Amino acid sequence: MAGALASRMSFSSLKRKQPKTFTVRIATMDAEMEFSCEMKWKGKDLFDLVCRTLGLRETWFFGLQYTIKDTVAWLKMDKKVLDHDVSKEEPVTFHFLAKFYPENAEEELVQEVTQHLLFLQVKKQILEEKIYCPPEASVLLASYAVQAKVGWYGDYDPSMHKRGFLAQEELLPKRVVNLYQMTPEMWEERITAWYAEHRGRARDEAEMEYLKIAQDLEMYGVNYFAIRNKKGTELLLGVDALGLHIYDPDNRLTPKISFPWNEIRNISYSDKEFTIKPLDKKIDVFKFNSSKLRVNKLILQLCIGNHDLFMRRRKADSLEVQQMKAQAREEKARKQMERQRLAREKQMREEAERTRDELERRLLQMKEEATMANEALMRSEETADLLAEKAQITEEEAKLLAQKAAEAEQEMQRIKATAIRTEEEKRLMEQKVLEAEVLALKMAEESERRAKEADQLKQDLQEAREAERRAKQKLLEITTKPTYPPMNPIPAPLPPDIPSFGLLGDSLSFDFKDTDMKRLSMEIEKEKVEYMEKSKHLQEQLNELKTEIEALKLKERETALDALHESAERAGPGSKHNTVKKPQAQGRRPICI
Repeated sequence: MAGALASRMSFSSLKRKQPKTFTVRIATMDAEMEFSCEMKWKGKDLFDLVCRTLGLRETWFFGLQYTIKDTVAWLKMDKKVLDHDVSKEEPVTFHFLAKFYPENAEEELVQEVTQHLLFLQVKKQILEEKIYCPPEASVLLASYAVQAKVGWYGDYDPSMHKRGFLAQEELLPKRVVNLYQMTPEMWEERITAWYAEHRGRARDEAEMEYLKIAQDLEMYGVNYFAIRNKKGTELLLGVDALGLHIYDPDNRLTPKISFPWNEIRNISYSDKEFTIKPLDKKIDVFKFNSSKLRVNKLILQLCIGNHDLFMRRRKADSLEVQQMKAQAREEKARKQMERQRLAREKQMREEAERTRDELERRLLQMKEEATMANEALMRSEETADLLAEKAQITEEEAKLLAQKAAEAEQEMQRIKATAIRTEEEKRLMEQKVLEAEVLALKMAEESERRAKEADQLKQDLQEAREAERRAKQKLLEITTKPTYPPMNPIPAPLPPDIPSFGLLGDSLSFDFKDTDMKRLSMEIEKEKVEYMEKSKHLQEQLNELKTEIEALKLKERETALDALHESAERAGPGSKHNTVKKPQAQGRRPICI
């Protein structure tokens, strides 16, 4: 019983001691966070919690911003959070932003997180045209902004960053884009040209280069407020890290007058009137009025904070800052070594990948070559079979042609032999004719001589007969006188030395018939026609084969002779190399190669 009572009392006491809380939402430039805050927390408690969460030690640049009736305000460190003019509706929203800007980002900023948050804030102000940036500087800053997204884009690589890879990125102020008749592709081309030159820069290096360019812009880090001087003239007051500046409302780039922090003796305000007292007493005190008391308070906060940082920069660094810078240098050296190691590993990996890609390419090429070789082999085998079949046919035809050629050669030999015999016979016949002509001539001479002899004989005979008649007459006369037995006259025989022969009056002639030669010529002409038809068919087959294997030709291996041959073929029949010799008179066949 007593134990139960004690436990109940302990629970009730714990319940009473549990503090009341409320929810706060903190929006940074790249994230949102929610915290559970106690009701009694002051601004410093919440600010320190946010800084610890972010790992931020350079806290003097930042603050928690909120909005009151269209007026910007900053959370005070020594005032309770809920005592500010903020919405009591949970979650209570604050923006974690840079309240003060460094004069020289490269020398002042130590932590990478500080640099990153400031980079994001300045980039947003340039894109929203709260900071004026010339078009050419906008393109250069855009290229560094792309390089700063190393985890997303990395170094420029033409094989990866194709045309249009920046299409979804907001990199240029709309004013700049609308100022030129340029397509998004044209802008991207110019940004990419710069982006390619930033190869090898880490994110923090690219962001620092961005800030180094941005800090030279006229409107960088300037907070503008509408004011009026004693004459009621509307002016603009600019507060930045270097001092106070007075502008015409239409010109926020060039101040009419400036008051550096080291030349200001005192700044004060009473109600809505603000007073700036220079160190030089010869210079008049500058007084102006703002529209609201709340604005005067904000101006005073910014003046005090910027003045303190201005004086702090011109003094030796505190021990804390020295430790932070030493740690930052060590961290930077470590990251540099790590980047170098990663760069070496990346280079080795890229070389290994290139080697692998090359091996894969070569393997694929070898596979393709093997496939092509296999297909070519199959085609070659088919072609070889076809060629073998055609070779067999060609061989048979060659044999047939050889046989025909042999027969033709034999026929030629026979014709030659016949021609030789004919020539011999002709020569003998001519000799016989010549002899016959000589004999005829002799016989004619002999005939003439014999005719003369015959005429002489006839004359002698006549004379003999006349003598016989006279003798008979005398005999008769004598017989009349005495009686004598009659005598039978015997014709006188021809002298034995006169031969008796007959000679034909017809002239001697020799008729040589060429029927065998005509028959032989007809046979040769017939074989010639058959041979030309066979050659034509063979040429058609060769052309067909050439067409089939033309696809397998490797032009790079073509020799000069091959080229000359093709040139000669293209030249056509007019080329002297394609002119086929006509058969000779003796009937020799042309040889087709």
